Amino acid sequence: MTILVDQNTRVICQGMTGWAGTHYSAAMLEYGTRIVGGVTPGKGGTYHLNLPVFNEVAEAMRETGANASMVFVPPENAAAAMIEAIEAGMPLVVALTERVPVQDMLRVRAALKQSATVLVGPNSQGVLSPGVCKIGVMATGSERKGQIGILSRSASLTSEVIAQVSAVGLGQSTTVGIGGDAIHGLSMRDCMQLFLADRDTHGVIVIGEIGGSEEQELADLLIDLKPDIPIVGLVVGRHAPTERRMGHAGAFAQSAANDAQSKINALQEAGVIIAKSPHLVGQTIREAMAVSV
Repeated sequence: MTILVDQNTRVICQGMTGWAGTHYSAAMLEYGTRIVGGVTPGKGGTYHLNLPVFNEVAEAMRETGANASMVFVPPENAAAAMIEAIEAGMPLVVALTERVPVQDMLRVRAALKQSATVLVGPNSQGVLSPGVCKIGVMATGSERKGQIGILSRSASLTSEVIAQVSAVGLGQSTTVGIGGDAIHGLSMRDCMQLFLADRDTHGVIVIGEIGGSEEQELADLLIDLKPDIPIVGLVVGRHAPTERRMGHAGAFAQSAANDAQSKINALQEAGVIIAKSPHLVGQTIREAMAVSV
């Protein structure tokens, strides 16, 4: 069992005819993802990567049975693309685009409130269930099918942790890059609840960073739910200066309330085992899983 995606996921790519859409759609097809078409306004009726292209998401859903969309649309039009997919009733939207304006994301957030769509991203690495489905830009080769869920705000660290988890003899049920922007769709809390409801996820790794309050909100959830599976956490940015943006748009510690140490403290109080260093995450989850057996 996986979360968000499975063997029945049928994907369309909004922006498939652009460079990024073409490149990553081809890589996903090679991985085995069931991409069934693309959407590019004005290019409806054509074919790209031997797949049909449509002018609108609703038409693509009707003609292909798509139940997931990935967004490779430039930042200035990305919000409109997300809103179109939401209004069309797309169950899952994975937005890979970076630097979507905050004001635009406020409109997306409002659209989400009226819908049943799950939005992952923007500025997401994507969603990967090894051997089942890949939607996103992550490199593959080190992933292994297994029982560890990974939810992360950092794309590069996700790839590093996947490699570590596989190296210690474990594998991944699903990995989810929730996105590094300040305003995004699926939250850490929501993602954790999906993992905790998945009978095949026996441990979870949380990768957090400075900025925002999602790690603290996640800690509150864990205190309430008291899950019986090991959860390992890594929060990066302990040495980042306050009020300086670090990498992602959302990685911005405005005060001691959302710096790395306050997040680590909150997660530890909720029972999360904190990895002492980024290179020890795999070893830490391995040890935690051994203790839980």
